[in-house]
Amino acid sequence: MQTLYLLVPLAPLLGAIIAGLFGRYIGREWSHRVTIGLVSVSLLVSLIIFFDVLKGNVYNGTVYTWLVTGDTRFEIGFLIDQLSALMMVIVSLVSLMVHVYTIGYMHDDPGYQRFFSYISLFTFSMMMLVMSNNFLQLFFGWEAVGLVSYLLIGFWYTRPTAIYANMKAFLVNRVGDFGFLLGIAMVLFYFGTLDYATVFAHAPDIAEKKIELIPGLDWLVITVICILLFIGAMGKSAQFPLHVWLPDSMEGPTPISALIHAATMVTAGIFMVARMSPLFELSDAALSTILVIGGITTLFMALIAVVQTDIKRVVAYSTLSQLGYMTVALGASAYSAAVFHLMTHAFFKAVLFLGAGSVIIAMHHEQNMLKMGGLKQYMPITYWTMFIAALASAGVPGFSGFFSKDAIIEAVHYANVPGAQFAYFCVLSTVFVTALYTFRLIFMTFHGQPRMDSHTKEHLHESPWVVTVPLIVLAVPTVVSGWFIGSIVFGDYFAAAIHISSSHDAIERLRAEFTGVGGMMVHALSTAPFWLSVAGIFTAWFLYRVRTEIPEKIKQAMYPLYVLLDRKYYIDELYSWLFAGGARTLGTVLWKYADIKLIDGFVVNGAARLVSLTSSIVRRFQTGYIYHYAFTMIVGIFVILTLWLK
Repeated sequence: MQTLYLLVPLAPLLGAIIAGLFGRYIGREWSHRVTIGLVSVSLLVSLIIFFDVLKGNVYNGTVYTWLVTGDTRFEIGFLIDQLSALMMVIVSLVSLMVHVYTIGYMHDDPGYQRFFSYISLFTFSMMMLVMSNNFLQLFFGWEAVGLVSYLLIGFWYTRPTAIYANMKAFLVNRVGDFGFLLGIAMVLFYFGTLDYATVFAHAPDIAEKKIELIPGLDWLVITVICILLFIGAMGKSAQFPLHVWLPDSMEGPTPISALIHAATMVTAGIFMVARMSPLFELSDAALSTILVIGGITTLFMALIAVVQTDIKRVVAYSTLSQLGYMTVALGASAYSAAVFHLMTHAFFKAVLFLGAGSVIIAMHHEQNMLKMGGLKQYMPITYWTMFIAALASAGVPGFSGFFSKDAIIEAVHYANVPGAQFAYFCVLSTVFVTALYTFRLIFMTFHGQPRMDSHTKEHLHESPWVVTVPLIVLAVPTVVSGWFIGSIVFGDYFAAAIHISSSHDAIERLRAEFTGVGGMMVHALSTAPFWLSVAGIFTAWFLYRVRTEIPEKIKQAMYPLYVLLDRKYYIDELYSWLFAGGARTLGTVLWKYADIKLIDGFVVNGAARLVSLTSSIVRRFQTGYIYHYAFTMIVGIFVILTLWLK
């Protein structure tokens, strides 16, 4: 099986090398054939491994020893268990659909081969991350997906907005990755190894160990490690306040939005915290921090989506909000529910992103929903697949998103760590907001009177099969994947991969109440989340289908709030003023005072003036007269004798 394990990441890597280095020789058609074929191999092998893991066959071993220093070994290795096997299937399936979709979306782009190389390289990087059995390989995959996402977001490098977006993503992720690297360094310092199994086994030994970060203030070492690791997750999974890069990354091609923001890069932080559950379960302070950060992200990012008019940005802020749900679940120790929502979200969000791309193709790359409308009759496949995804996103019973979101909301309700009540209010309120902005997108885009220009309207038609087939394929798990909640969340699927402390019993309490998929749907009819979802859908229908003049009146009546949401709470402006502006101000001060006055004025020019002054004094004794030299010698002897006698 070890050969198969190697094949999963190396197949897309080979495709990336062939398309990237030899794409100009093999042509556009063979570039996508090779990369799609090799990603298909990765998916097929991932499925074989997944079913092998279901039989109880797990693997944890070293593939390659990179470096040995003293007693510390830096290795490349694989941990194949229930968690990594599930992630491998999700990543490879969504990646394959994105590869197929790209044939249609990027058909006329001059960087066609380069794009296929990048997305295959991204798949390789993500596979290395989820299959790792040690922190070294985790960090390699972590940084590799960040690097490739930088290349993909700025793929259209002639656009200044794309360059700004990829630089913003790169810099914000460096902030999170700095904390992540410090956390890994502390793991190495206190455990003497980077191997997961060894670290997890010895974690209880340092549970009470303290460190004095600030004089007079003791912190638990395990809390510091967990918070530093979570800072890395905040950057990668775009949690407040390190969320600002993700909406701007919509400047990249739409397939990247689906690949990065649906199932892969942004979920890396969620996967990492779930993998590190034996560490996080030892720190209530870290779990409380995660709960609060996730709650803020869930609600406040959803509110921004309500006022967006760019179809991709609505889905982008939806992603931020859904990632907040996953983060809240992690803080409530409902790791299985977080990973389950990661899976269901991967499918319905990929459909929403790819569907948005299909609309953009039909609209000749117009993304403003105010210039759409009435597309249902022209694009039935795109409409119905996006409608199914919208039902899942809104949490309508029977669709995948309902099961995972409902489990998270109930788990947070039962959580017993500080901040749980605040998080519960956030996730419950967001149910209404999610249904509102999701169906606002559906009604503004596909219903009502067409609002596009006559030229665009004349050429409207359904997207080609390479675009619609991935939508149909992903729509199937968008419906049915939630039905496996019994075995994945409430069963023993993650029993060996995720550790939960006995004091954190939210999932146990939910398991005792679980009466099956049908019972869960029937029970939901009497709960607040269901009626909040219905209210959100009804509100969207009323405002954007029946009384379409009301949204503008609400906007005028609550204009300050609208501006606050439209400007994203002015966080971008704050960062520009505080960090970018602060750096420029500091640079100006250092230039004027440190460089010009201190270095140039005092050190360089001062040294020259000192030499000039010294020489002007010394030259008075170099006159050529003997009595001047004799006088100088006498003074010198007098000084020497004075010092010597003293």
